[in-house]
Amino acid sequence: MLSETRGKVPRMTTGKKPKTSYRCSKCAHKSPCWAGKCSSCNEWDTFEEIVTTAATKTSNAAAVFAASIAEQGAMHEAVSLLDIKAPAVARISTGIEEFDRVLGGGLVAGSVVLLGGDPGIGKSTLMMQTAMQIASRGEQVLYATSEESAYQCKMRADRLCGGFKKTSDSFERLKILADTDLANIQRLVEANKPSLLVVDSIQMVHRGDLDASPGSVKQIRRCCLELVYLARQFDMAVIVVGHVTKDGQLAGPRVLEHMVDVVLSFEGDRHQGLRSVRGVKNRFGTTLEVGLFEMSASGLQEVGDASAFLDPDLPPRAGAVAAPVMHGTRCFVVEIQALVAKGIYGQAKRRATGVDGSRLTMLSAVLEQHASIELIEQDVYAGSVGGLKLIEPAIDLPLCMAVMGAYLGHPLPTGWCAIGEIGLGGEVRAVPHIEQRVAHAKRRGYSRILVPITQVDALGPEAVPVASIADLTGLIEKNKEIFSPEMMLSDEKKMKDSLAC
Repeated sequence: MLSETRGKVPRMTTGKKPKTSYRCSKCAHKSPCWAGKCSSCNEWDTFEEIVTTAATKTSNAAAVFAASIAEQGAMHEAVSLLDIKAPAVARISTGIEEFDRVLGGGLVAGSVVLLGGDPGIGKSTLMMQTAMQIASRGEQVLYATSEESAYQCKMRADRLCGGFKKTSDSFERLKILADTDLANIQRLVEANKPSLLVVDSIQMVHRGDLDASPGSVKQIRRCCLELVYLARQFDMAVIVVGHVTKDGQLAGPRVLEHMVDVVLSFEGDRHQGLRSVRGVKNRFGTTLEVGLFEMSASGLQEVGDASAFLDPDLPPRAGAVAAPVMHGTRCFVVEIQALVAKGIYGQAKRRATGVDGSRLTMLSAVLEQHASIELIEQDVYAGSVGGLKLIEPAIDLPLCMAVMGAYLGHPLPTGWCAIGEIGLGGEVRAVPHIEQRVAHAKRRGYSRILVPITQVDALGPEAVPVASIADLTGLIEKNKEIFSPEMMLSDEKKMKDSLAC
């Protein structure tokens, strides 16, 4: 009798009591108990706890994904390369030209995009605009928000409707889900089969069967992995919004950037006019393109040319130099400014905003060595106007000219700009796309462009050759009449007339 009772008790409790097992995060080896060292790959502290309940076992496989393909039960066979057929819609246009430019032409079906940026920069606004644009074309869109309520999303959508010039009836196929449970998101994806899934944000999404808090490394890695499986299975595009740390890096494990197909960085200062979307990783396009936006009352407005932020009515100023810079396939004329102020001997500061700070420190040393500019007791501040981040070495020459102009008090005449890379020996090196830069500067009304001496041929009479930064001081002394206030005002009037035409 006792033996019969013992045989029945396990059958009554089996399935109700959660089953705990452990899996190695390196080699996926399973163990019924935790161990400090994996017996398969000999790695330490790699076992992760897996809690399996009866509800998890009996639920739909599409609603609750397993941690791996083997656990999910899906079987995939190798196919010939010639037998692979491209989908009918290779890319999905977001309806935002600047966003499509960074993505390489639009969203790819079955891909996962990770968008990171500072708090308040406009990530949710950009995602809502993208979702509304795609939904207005009749595509099914699911917007899963874990940080806001459905009513808050409705308020943002009503504010953005003015920018689309459409009524709210045009966005009927846009579904809003205010939930943090990944299993519920997967259930609605299976039911609606959207063309686009937006998850805002990945740090707040969690799985109930994981013994970890939302935002932890375990939760982020698992949720992102299942979103990748979800995108592949339903052939839809997924955009995941991620938080950043105080250092500007994406929060969570670094493997997160390896799992997704595209990593985008939303940059800019909330107090500045320009916001930029830059590609960090893109499996389907280049990472050289940048999309420019300006925040307005009706959402993010596209900026076709950053040169529009330059004020042509401003008089010449010491420490301000315009430079034609390249971002992907586009050229912008951006103003670079510098300020040189008296500092403490031996504790001189070098601060940069929008330009590379280490590059500014190096160029300051080059100026001291090769241009007789004493900056050892001077604090040097440099930045770009409008908040656009400039990282290419081609801005070395205008940056040096801005520092020299601020130190000597000599402003660059109106209608002058510069471009070139500076070496450690003070020489001005060649830069790519010089013809495109000069042509764009001419269209913007600049009559003199300082260029490297090795690229002056076939650039026209507007190009002024510069061999080294030591020549810049000589150029100012040689052309004192050009740098006089009377000639500057004359050149300023000519530039205004050219821009007016």
